[in-house]
Amino acid sequence: MDSGIPPGLPQDFAAAGRIPLAVVVVDGDGLVSHWSTGARRLFGHAREEAIGQPASDLMPVAGALAEGEQGVAHGTYDSYDDLGPELHTRGSYPTGGCAKLSAPGRGRLDVLWWAYPLIGPGPGRHLVLAADAAQFRRDEEEATNDRTGAPRIFPGFAPYTEFQDSDALARRLPDILPNMGPAESNRIVDQVLELGYPVLEFSHQERVPVTPDWGVPRRAAGRGGTAVATPAGPGQPRRAAVPRPQLDLEYAAVRERLEFLNEVSGRIGSSLDLARTIREVTSAAVPRFTDFAGTHLRAAVLAGEGFPDGPPDVTTIWHRVWVEHNDEPGRWDDTVPVGEAIAFPEHTPFFQCMVTGEPVLIPRISEEDGNRISGEFEKRDLRPLINHRSMLLVPLKARDVVLGFMVLMRRPERELFDDMDRTTGAELAARAGLVLDNARMYTYQENVAETLQDSMLPQVAPRMAGCDIATRYLPGTRLGRIGGDWFDAVKLPGSRTALVVGDVMGHGLNSAAMMGQLRTAVQTMATMEMPPAQLMRNLDDLAQRLGEQYLATCLYAVYDPITSELQIANAGHIPPVLVRAEDGRSEVLDLPTGAPIGVGQVAFETATVKVGPGDRLVLCTDGLVEVRGADIGDGLAALCASAAHPAASMDSACDTIIRALNTRDGRKDDVALLMARLNGIPDEDVAEFQLDLDPREVGRARRLARGQLLDWELPDAVEAAELMVSELVTNALNHARSRQVGLRLVRTDALLCEVTDDEPAPAALLDAGHDDEFGRGLRVVSRLAREWGTSSSAHGKTVWFEQTLTRRPTTRPSRSARAA
Repeated sequence: MDSGIPPGLPQDFAAAGRIPLAVVVVDGDGLVSHWSTGARRLFGHAREEAIGQPASDLMPVAGALAEGEQGVAHGTYDSYDDLGPELHTRGSYPTGGCAKLSAPGRGRLDVLWWAYPLIGPGPGRHLVLAADAAQFRRDEEEATNDRTGAPRIFPGFAPYTEFQDSDALARRLPDILPNMGPAESNRIVDQVLELGYPVLEFSHQERVPVTPDWGVPRRAAGRGGTAVATPAGPGQPRRAAVPRPQLDLEYAAVRERLEFLNEVSGRIGSSLDLARTIREVTSAAVPRFTDFAGTHLRAAVLAGEGFPDGPPDVTTIWHRVWVEHNDEPGRWDDTVPVGEAIAFPEHTPFFQCMVTGEPVLIPRISEEDGNRISGEFEKRDLRPLINHRSMLLVPLKARDVVLGFMVLMRRPERELFDDMDRTTGAELAARAGLVLDNARMYTYQENVAETLQDSMLPQVAPRMAGCDIATRYLPGTRLGRIGGDWFDAVKLPGSRTALVVGDVMGHGLNSAAMMGQLRTAVQTMATMEMPPAQLMRNLDDLAQRLGEQYLATCLYAVYDPITSELQIANAGHIPPVLVRAEDGRSEVLDLPTGAPIGVGQVAFETATVKVGPGDRLVLCTDGLVEVRGADIGDGLAALCASAAHPAASMDSACDTIIRALNTRDGRKDDVALLMARLNGIPDEDVAEFQLDLDPREVGRARRLARGQLLDWELPDAVEAAELMVSELVTNALNHARSRQVGLRLVRTDALLCEVTDDEPAPAALLDAGHDDEFGRGLRVVSRLAREWGTSSSAHGKTVWFEQTLTRRPTTRPSRSARAA
């Protein structure tokens, strides 16, 4: 960056890709505090003459502050006065430009310059770089005439051009500025790297120095400098000549905008998460393109719903989803808070942008404009935030539908938004709109998939007859997140409960659809009181009929709380874990594994396991215990250890397992977890009676039910129970063939009554007429019972009802406590 040309080299020396720069530091009073050798060669003043002198006297760079001329900013070709005051009018923003310099003995020179504000000590300091633009043209001509095109290297020539990292820049800067210490060097380096510094490769790539702040040189043909005439077509007049350095800067500005857009595109396409995408889009524009950026989305887009219907209007609700700015912290929070839902008034530029779908540019918001815009909003004063700022509104569109819009504003002291900025902003919004629409569609599909998954998972009651149940389901981390894992708990006759967990192989909607079919089949066959092995065989046959792609693992267990037994069949699934309440020991049950559902032509076996009151049975899918690259035995061991951990409740026990196993790296599959505490039903809470096939037994059944309920201190349940028992026993006696009729009463949280006979045909509700003598019994039961049902098997049928108890039964010790 410094030092110009070493002694002994010609004055017009410039190696390809290496341009000597003048380096000047100007303090807050506009006085020169550093003057490099390159500055002496370019501006003609020795260091001793320059230090302490006003920069405007030493660097007569034209046009920076000329009143009445267009464009005070970088790259202007109007006539200049000096550069010094320009540094103070630009405030804290970097700037640059091209100017004319009248040098004694050298004529008029084209000078390219950049100015960077520096941090401490003292405000208003600037680092100024300058170079002779003729060096660029001379080098370009030499490179064109060079057959090899290779850059020439001169020993001892080390101009400061482009560094690849901050460490290199920090090491070089104290050499350029000898009086600078390491701390100050690091501060300047941080700021220069943040704002951007000149890139001076130019030979074959034709890269020219550009300023990190936006601004396009205004064309002013005939102001001097090398001019390039644009060729015209046949029969057309030749276009006016444009100064060559001006074309170079225009080309550089366009190129930098394209690089900015490419950089932003890479940043905002890194995720399909809608919230993250919005943050990336908003943050990408500050501070390089704007000082304030706020993104608003339509409510339907933010909620992950379908594509918005129709164009927006005054009733459309917009959500301000993210705001990014470089003002003092908290300045915007009260007036334009993130998360606010708002409908924009009709007579505002915001409404114009969202309705037309076109960018809206206000180069500078006057006092009148600010008052008018602010007046459209109730209970908020926008004037201190928007007055005198430059505003650009760009719509976020996809498939010609406005999904949202961005509000971009620059501070008053910064370059105003212009037509090229409008084009850049529109291109930024167009790219952001596509990414946003992809994120929206992904979010929508995620919501649909999760809704489908939730609808297929059962709502398991936390308490069944003789057992408590808790469940957990975690979607996978793969894209789509929908899978084929499921669990279920089915109420069976005889106070029994069927516990099911399964896993359809694969992921996605097809697996979820298969899961729904298999789950429905299991529920249906479970109520038919099939033994577990027979149910698995039937399920396997069904899967083969549905298609070759139907493969699943499944574990089916039936718990009888009266006999304290589990009957389990396994079809290639992860074995369950049983935690013994007596000593807290946990074990993986050793069961016949069997082949997965859908393989066909395989045998399934039913295993019987004795359990005690308070034992816990844990069933899960392989996503909980299986991690890529690890042995599944390690996962089962971890499951045993976490399942045995004491817990205050079933939900706490499930959470303990999830925390212990789900935090491991590498889990991508979905997880289904079902835990059942097998409480059992004490003998004194069960009463069983046998009734002969005699109509007089109906009266006896009523007396037995009354007596048992009074023994259980449930007098309020007697009247309804007597009537329903009478109806069920009457039906059983009418349809039974040769065996006795069974009557069983079970007391849990509700009263369960079961009547069995040897007729397999299920009981059915009949539509009895006014003159019919039969057909009203089950209607009476359906009106009085909380729930009722019927199930059939090869040996007969069972009709049951549950009756709500108005008060809790007397607390009695469990069988384990009595045994102790």
